[in-house]
Amino acid sequence: MKKLTPILLVDAIEPCLTFWTERLGFTKTVDVPHGDRLGFVILVKDGFEVMYQTWDSAAADVADMAPRTTGRSAALFIEVDDIDAIERAMQGADIAHPRRKSFYGATEIFVREPGGHVVGFAQFDTT
Repeated sequence: MKKLTPILLVDAIEPCLTFWTERLGFTKTVDVPHGDRLGFVILVKDGFEVMYQTWDSAAADVADMAPRTTGRSAALFIEVDDIDAIERAMQGADIAHPRRKSFYGATEIFVREPGGHVVGFAQFDTT
């Protein structure tokens, strides 16, 4: 195996873009229209990649992706070097769980991105 990249399925991609580009500094490297809206995008930063695809685009592309699950079926967990910078970048975002110290030694914050998926950021103690 070489890489694992999540594809987050959403109703609309456009509301999700600023979460990644403006708050976290990702760049949109691929965008594919579906009708008059975006159907698929790839966002990258420092070797990390996340993909978004609309439910309608996915159903047209891979029929087995058409059935919608209830709620969200994926969450992301991202290890970071500077949780303080992440917390500042997330000011005004939908906080799913405020900053906390976990039982496994990480300082974490969890947010809900505009597509409804929970994204956790964690800085692990180096001592």
